[in-house]
Amino acid sequence: MTAALLLFILAAALLYSTSTVFIQLSIAFSLAYILNPAVELLERKGIPRTFGIVIVFTLALVAGSGFAFFLVVSVSNELADVQLNLPAYIHHLYEIIPPAIKEYLQIETPDKLSLRLNELLQQARGAAPGLLKPLLAFLQQAFSSTIGFILALLGYLIIPVYLFYLLADLPQLKAFITSFIPERFRFCYTERLAEVNAVLSGFIRGQLLVCAILALLYSIGLYFIGIDLAIAIGTLAGITFIIPYVGTIVGIALSVLMALLKFNDILHPLLCLGWFTLVQALEGMIITPKVVGTTVGLHPLVAIVALLIGGQLFGLLGMLLAVPVTAVLQVFLRILATYYRDSEFFRGA
Repeated sequence: MTAALLLFILAAALLYSTSTVFIQLSIAFSLAYILNPAVELLERKGIPRTFGIVIVFTLALVAGSGFAFFLVVSVSNELADVQLNLPAYIHHLYEIIPPAIKEYLQIETPDKLSLRLNELLQQARGAAPGLLKPLLAFLQQAFSSTIGFILALLGYLIIPVYLFYLLADLPQLKAFITSFIPERFRFCYTERLAEVNAVLSGFIRGQLLVCAILALLYSIGLYFIGIDLAIAIGTLAGITFIIPYVGTIVGIALSVLMALLKFNDILHPLLCLGWFTLVQALEGMIITPKVVGTTVGLHPLVAIVALLIGGQLFGLLGMLLAVPVTAVLQVFLRILATYYRDSEFFRGA
């Protein structure tokens, strides 16, 4: 028991001291979970695994490049429209501001508001280097040296290499780990591994597909409502939904703000709020159950608490990993619960 505890402490210290590499491997591991089913499908069709990986890599690269090109073109066009409508935004913002604040800020006309906003923008640009100092200090501490920084950057650039070897050697890795399990425990180990695999693969692939569906629905709805930057806001809300509930909050805040600036009424903000509420209801009742299924099976309250604890302890990375880690822990808690109910103590034998 003491040896196991020391081993756990040593592993935790090692992960903490090599957190950058751990993040890179986590990204590669997540991508391997996403792409592995396609590689296995090609392998069952008679295509060697290495060639299958190359095919899947190529298709993923083409699809990712096409999506990036579409997003850049769409957002560029939307930003051009926003620039044209900027005087109207300033006018509507001026009408929204209460008279007392106008008097305090000395913005008696929309032109003065425009000048004040330009001054604030210039001040923000001037303060940017000062605001970057804590970030630079953090990066310096994190990488500790030029060599460390170069190695960390190189680590992110070679994530595709990690991914290739993970996909190529995944069957051998499973067999290698299984070889250390005593024969009498292998059946139980295989069952538990299958449960953990179902939870992780269901969450990673399912959650990413849910994010893509939500990004599409958000963008379409905001476009027809008439919100500027509809695609940018919808895509951002969909992507940030990888952290449950965060994307919805981000999307509502940005879309309502843009609706107020463009239309200066209560109808369009309510339409944005109503659309996000409707899509969120569809996500909870139809999209997530159909796409992710019940493999993760976390109660919403448990998911929220896990997000808060993960964010409190490990920041953004903790929020990203909170739900899948909690779902995996739930697998082992179910095992402990079953063991307890079968125990002599519980049955009173």
